[in-house]
Amino acid sequence: MPAVARAFGEGEVSESAVQVLASAQETAPETFARSEPALLEAARTMGIGELRRMTGTWRIAADPLGAMEDEDRRHERRRLDVCPDPDGMTRVHGELDAEDGQGLITAIRAQMDAEIRSASGPDARTPTQRRADALGEICRQWLASRERPTVGGERPHVVVTIDLETLLERSGRRAELEDTGSITPETARRLACHADVTRVVTRGASEPLELGRRTKVVPAGLRRAISVRDRGCRFPGCERPPGWCDAHHIQHWADGGETSLANLVLLCRHHRAIHRGFGVKMLDGRPVFNRPDGSTIEDRAPPLT
Repeated sequence: MPAVARAFGEGEVSESAVQVLASAQETAPETFARSEPALLEAARTMGIGELRRMTGTWRIAADPLGAMEDEDRRHERRRLDVCPDPDGMTRVHGELDAEDGQGLITAIRAQMDAEIRSASGPDARTPTQRRADALGEICRQWLASRERPTVGGERPHVVVTIDLETLLERSGRRAELEDTGSITPETARRLACHADVTRVVTRGASEPLELGRRTKVVPAGLRRAISVRDRGCRFPGCERPPGWCDAHHIQHWADGGETSLANLVLLCRHHRAIHRGFGVKMLDGRPVFNRPDGSTIEDRAPPLT
């Protein structure tokens, strides 16, 4: 890129513009050599965003097949990690392809615009805080939608686990969210009274949990209670979340087992192992697993109570 190099040396184009042009040159060097004067003129007159869009169009026209291969490679790079931190924050890291990235940007922008139109006064939040709040609101709206799919026999929802003392007296031992951990009693009470949040109150009788022999189907209320107790697959060493699990009858319903909290345990794909020779039984409220030869498998640490 001799012309681009001279222009950069003379201060006619920025370093960012040179990087955009260099990326285009790598795509189709021979075609770039012929187009360099026109592309350089664009770099002199356009903003960086407009230059990126223009060179993107140029790259697709210069090498259509290569552009499709690049698009496929970018699609394979997509990733999203959502990681709760010990300090009570949740970190989001990821890369999206152009299509899903545009969908995310459009949804967040639309939510932010709606908040601006409905605001009654100045907004003290920073732009990055407004984007974070918009994403949270989009998630809440989706969870409140009747169109969302069911998981484990019920639609996904936020679970607030809070003991009765905390709920009534602003004290107690347990107030937490399913994945992100402990929250203050005041936050737990605020979430517990929200119409779109399912309440799971421990040591209470808000829902019947002992259904006896009437049915082998695990109802939503009982399923939630098992999820609160087990927190995921209980097979030793496994940490798959409740949404990946089945509620397994320890004593099979066909053999007289009841559909009750004491006779159910969450299992993911390890459910298959239990039906292939491994065993499980309840001792003092905890599941104990045995190998086909009868030896006990050492359990993970029991869930907190």
